[in-house]
Amino acid sequence: MATASQNKPQARADENASRGLNDDDALHRLLVASVTDYAIFVLDSQGYVRSWNAGAERLKGYRPEEIIGHHFSAFYTPEDIERGWPEEELTRARDAGRFEDEGWRVRKDGTRMWANVIITALRDDQGDLVGFGKVTRDLTERREQEERVRQSEERFRLLIDGVQDYAIYLLDPEGHVSSWNAGAERITGFRASEILGRSFEVFYPQADVAAGKPAAELREALNHRRAEDKGWRVRKDGTRFWADVVVTPLYNARSEHVGFAKVTRDLSERKRMEALEQEGRHVTEFLAMLAHELRNPLAPIRNAVGILAILQDPAPEVAWCRDVIDRQAAQLSRLVDDLLDVSRITRGKLLLQSTPMDLAGAVHRAIEITRPLIESRRHDLEIVVPNKPVIVHGDLTRLAQVFSNLLTNAAKYTGEGGRIRIELGVEGDDAIVHVKDNGQGIAPDLIERVFDLFAQGERNLDRSAGGLGIGLTLARRIAVLHGGTIAAASAGEGRGSTFTVQLPLVHGKGAADPAGDVLASQSRGPRHSILVVDDNTDSGASMAMLLRLMGHDVETSTDGPEALARMASLKPDIVFLDIGLPGMNGYEVAREIRRAPGGDRVHLYAMTGYGQSEDRRRSLEAGFNGHLVKPVAMEAMVDVIDNLPPRG
Repeated sequence: MATASQNKPQARADENASRGLNDDDALHRLLVASVTDYAIFVLDSQGYVRSWNAGAERLKGYRPEEIIGHHFSAFYTPEDIERGWPEEELTRARDAGRFEDEGWRVRKDGTRMWANVIITALRDDQGDLVGFGKVTRDLTERREQEERVRQSEERFRLLIDGVQDYAIYLLDPEGHVSSWNAGAERITGFRASEILGRSFEVFYPQADVAAGKPAAELREALNHRRAEDKGWRVRKDGTRFWADVVVTPLYNARSEHVGFAKVTRDLSERKRMEALEQEGRHVTEFLAMLAHELRNPLAPIRNAVGILAILQDPAPEVAWCRDVIDRQAAQLSRLVDDLLDVSRITRGKLLLQSTPMDLAGAVHRAIEITRPLIESRRHDLEIVVPNKPVIVHGDLTRLAQVFSNLLTNAAKYTGEGGRIRIELGVEGDDAIVHVKDNGQGIAPDLIERVFDLFAQGERNLDRSAGGLGIGLTLARRIAVLHGGTIAAASAGEGRGSTFTVQLPLVHGKGAADPAGDVLASQSRGPRHSILVVDDNTDSGASMAMLLRLMGHDVETSTDGPEALARMASLKPDIVFLDIGLPGMNGYEVAREIRRAPGGDRVHLYAMTGYGQSEDRRRSLEAGFNGHLVKPVAMEAMVDVIDNLPPRG
């Protein structure tokens, strides 16, 4: 039998074991109670809250005394409560021992959080259910981030799918189509169901496939991180289109190659336009060469006519032949001139020597040019010109060419003994010239085509009217270069036609003031030093000529660096500066002028074809004093200059 002294050590061991167990329980409870990142609490077997830790209070907003004893369904949305989800969770945890879920839960203040929930069934030593342990994590931030990513991916998908002008699709590493957008369907004709999974070689001509071009394109993309190509591709219906193609390899986060992105543009229309432009250049070059070659035989013919004219009292037959040759040579010369002018216009090489002029002068010169033709066809020509000058800014020779072409057209397409009328007048701020005839007229379907190059109406086999069909084309283009228009009108075939030329007057007063008075009224102010900067030499030269006629000292420049160099030597009072300069634009030039010594005293005015409020704002921000819209009216320049004091 054990003695008392022998039982004491055992008693102390049992006491220490009991104290250690209690200490572990206390530590465990302290751990659970202190956790703030997780809600950890116990439910009884019916789902009522039995314990509550700091994390539960932080995540859900309830203090222990507010929630212990309440059913845990308080944390669920009305929708989940209505469908019995809290009870379903407990049932699944009881049956499986554990249940995990993610979903919306509700805080005390009614706000929602996205929660990860783990419910564990708690059983005693006999296996009877005594409650549940529940651990909740707040994943709202992660959920929001995932939702932002999802929405971003969805927007990107919608963007790609919605693009109509580009075929944008993915290939797997072997080159099989794995995605397809609306632009790809529009350009190639394949629906997604018809192309997904097929090799992208289907888009290449058979010769390119046989030559291994598709595979080479993918290899180039892999080797150089990008491959670009322009060439013919094939649609579903077998037709070809000219494509601009970019292929980019795709890699995942582990730098593993997962496929290719391919973007294709249909450039067929651009290709066609480039071909037409090339063809047009060839035609223009041919016309220029033909016109020059035709001048060689014309020179001796005209010389021979001059010799015949010197002969005293030639026989009537010789005089008749001389006059015929003279008229026909003159006509051929005009055709050659027209060919050259069309060539120059199409190449942008036609130069205008524009000055303020009385338009009546151009009308009378045109009559002189065409009178022999009109008289040879015995037409009655009526001329209506006002007594007061009609002042326009133009090239006298070129405008006379416009009206002579219209008179020639009227004479050719009017039967012998017809009536032609040329009338000059003013309507509003425009000069108007009407050329009317009672000739064969214009069919309605030709009204919009008569100004096309080489366009002509119905002709008999003898082509008695003659001509190449370039006179009206040339007339319209010269008028457009003057800022004007030409329009054709006819009541129909056999009922004559009217051609109307509209040109802007030099100023809004029309023909009331002669040119001399106009210029004199603009030269009464102080003399200024002016720099005109415009890369269009015609525009710059004509403005400079006007300003010189007003009595000012004017120099011109055609680009920014040259203008800045001129500024240093000229030190102008005023600078009229074009915005659309090559290389260094007008805004940049203006800023450089303002930064230069004395640049703050220069009166700087922008010249541009754009006149919206945003354009004016940009000019002011760049340092301009004002904004003038092309074509710059004379009154606008006068207002600018007359309101400036003489410098120095």
